[in-house]
Amino acid sequence: MRVEIAIEIVALVAVVAAGAALARRIGVSAPLLLVVIGVAASYLPFVPRVELSHEVVLVGFLPPLLYSAAIRTSLVDFSQHRRSIGTLSVGLIVFTAAGVGLVAYWLLGGPAEADGQERLPLWAAFALGAVVAPPDAVAATAIARKVGLPRRIVTILEGESLLNDATALVCLRTAIGAALITPTFLHVSMDFLRAAGGGLLVGLVVAFVLAKIRARFTDPVLDTTLSLTAPFIAYVAAENHYVHASGVLAVVVTGLLLGHKAPVIQSAASRISERTNWRTFQFLLENTVFLLIGLQTRWILDDLSRSPLSTGTIALATVGVFLTVVLLRPIWVFPVTLLSRRTLGRSRPGPVSWQGLTVLSWAGMRGVVTLAAVFVLPQDTPHREVLVFIALAVTAGTLLLQGSTLPWLVRRMQLPGPDPAEDALQEAAVLQGAHRAGEEELARLVTDKDPVEVVDLLRQRGEARALAAWERLGRPETEYETPSEAYRRLRMAMLKAERSHILKVRDEGLVADEVLQRAQIALDIEESILDRSASDDVGGQSDDLRGPAPAGGPCRHLADAPLVRTPNTPDGCEECLADGSSWVHLRMCLDCGHVGCCDSSPNRHASKHFAGSEHPVMRSFEPGENWRWCFVDETLG
Repeated sequence: MRVEIAIEIVALVAVVAAGAALARRIGVSAPLLLVVIGVAASYLPFVPRVELSHEVVLVGFLPPLLYSAAIRTSLVDFSQHRRSIGTLSVGLIVFTAAGVGLVAYWLLGGPAEADGQERLPLWAAFALGAVVAPPDAVAATAIARKVGLPRRIVTILEGESLLNDATALVCLRTAIGAALITPTFLHVSMDFLRAAGGGLLVGLVVAFVLAKIRARFTDPVLDTTLSLTAPFIAYVAAENHYVHASGVLAVVVTGLLLGHKAPVIQSAASRISERTNWRTFQFLLENTVFLLIGLQTRWILDDLSRSPLSTGTIALATVGVFLTVVLLRPIWVFPVTLLSRRTLGRSRPGPVSWQGLTVLSWAGMRGVVTLAAVFVLPQDTPHREVLVFIALAVTAGTLLLQGSTLPWLVRRMQLPGPDPAEDALQEAAVLQGAHRAGEEELARLVTDKDPVEVVDLLRQRGEARALAAWERLGRPETEYETPSEAYRRLRMAMLKAERSHILKVRDEGLVADEVLQRAQIALDIEESILDRSASDDVGGQSDDLRGPAPAGGPCRHLADAPLVRTPNTPDGCEECLADGSSWVHLRMCLDCGHVGCCDSSPNRHASKHFAGSEHPVMRSFEPGENWRWCFVDETLG
C-alpha cells in the first residue's frame, strides 16, 4: 500500500512537471493545460479516484501558497494600492457572495414542491455564493506577466488574491452558522471583525516572534526550515479553538512583514536559500492543485447523477451562477472605482485607466479555494452534490473562458507593459547610488595600514557592478563585446577548468571530500552570480533597451538642459577617433556637443570631459536612446 502511494505521488509530480514544461513550449497557460490534463486523466481506467478534501487544501496547500506569494509582495506597493485591493478583496467578495446567493436561491430554493422534494435553503445558497466568490490570481498573474501587463495591475491582482480568501471563508463560515441560528447584522459584523482583527493581530505577533528568532540564526538551513514552518505556525495559531480568527489573514500578514524585513533579519545566504526553496514549493503546489482540480471531474459527475433534481434544473442553475459570477465583477469594478474617485479623490499612484479596469474586471478566474471551500459544506446540506458540481463548473469555466481570452483582451486594450529600457535605467541609477554609498563608507573606514591594492580591488569590484548595468543600455547592434560580457565569457571558461581540476583531485582520492565540497561550493556561488547576469540578458531585457526614459525628477540641471544637441563628431568618440582607440558606448554633452566614450570604455572620455568642463548633463548617443544623466546630482532623466 505504501509503495502504491509513493508511485501515485511520483506520477503526480511527473505529470505536473511535464504539463508545465509542455505549456511553456506551446505557449499556453500551465494552469489551463493542467486542468484539461486532469479532466482527461480522470476518465482513464488505471487512474485511481482522487478526492481533494477541504482539510488538505485549506491547511496543507493554502497557507504555504499564500505565504510564498506574501513574502515576495512589496509591502510598499501593497500599501500604495490598498484602496483598490480593499474594494476587490472585501467589497467585491461580499457583493459576489450576496449576488450569487440570491440567484442560486431563486433558481433552486423556495418552498418544498408538491412531491415533497426538498429545495435549497437560503443559508446554503449564500454559502455557495461565498464558495465561488474569491478569484484565484495564480492563473491571472501568470498570464499577466507572460503578456506584459502593467505592474500596477499585477500588484492589484496579487494583493486581491492575498486577502479575498480570508473574506470568502469568513462569509462561508457565517452562512453555515446561519443553518443553526438566524444571524443578525450585528452578529455577522462582530464575527467578521473578530476573524479579521484576530487574524491581523495573530499575524503581527507571529511575525514579530519569528523575526526575533530568525535574526539570531546564521545557518541558512535552520533559517529556511523555520521559514517553511512559518505559514503553518501562523495558520494554526489563528484558527485554534480559543482564538477562532482568520488563519488565512494571519498567514498573509506574517508573510508580508517577514518579506519586508528579510534584508534586515536574514543573511544573504539565508535569503538566497529561502527564495530558491519557496520557488520550488510554490511551483509544485500551484500546478498540483490545478491538476487535482481536473482529476475531481469524474467522481463529482458520478455523484451528480444520483441527484433528485432534473438535468434541466441543474444545467439552468449552473449557467445562471456562472454568468452571475462573470458579470458581477465588472458591475462592481467600474461603478465603485468611479465612486471612490469622486468621494475620496484619486489614489496616490494615479487612477487606473479604463483599459486597466477592463482587464481587472475580466481577470476573475476561480481556483483551488473555490473547489476546497465547497467541501466544507456539511454532508447533510440539501443538494450538496449539485453545489459541488456548480463550484467545479465555475472553476473550470472561468479558467477556460476568461483564462484563454485574457491575453487577447490585454493586447486589445493595448496596455503598456514594463519597459525594459526604463527598468535598466532605474537599475543602473540604483546601483550607481549604491556604489557611491559604498565608496563613501570605504573612504571613512580605510586607514594607512590598509593595503593599497586591497582598497583598489574593493573600488574596482563595486564599480564593475554599476558599470555592468550601464553597459546593458548600449545599442543592440554594437560590434563590440562589453567588458562585462567579456569577463563573464572568460570567467565561465576558467570556472569550467577549475571545476575539472577539483573533480580530478576527487577521483584520485588525494583530498578529503569535505574539503573538496567547500571548494566546489565556492565555485558554484560565483558561477550562480554569472548565470544570473546571463539569464537577465537571455530574458530579452538586453535585446533592445531603447525607449522612453523615466522622468528626471527635481534635478535643476536636467530641467535646464536641452533635449538635443548637434554632435561635434557624429562618427564616434572625439578623442578615440583622434588616437585610434576603441569604445563600448557613446555619450554626448548637451552643453557643447562633445561625444565621448562611457565609463565601461578603456579611456572614459565622457567622464573626463565633465571633469574638465563641468558641463553637468550628458545624453546617450546610442541609436534610439533618449535618456540623460546629470553628473552633478547623479540623476537619470
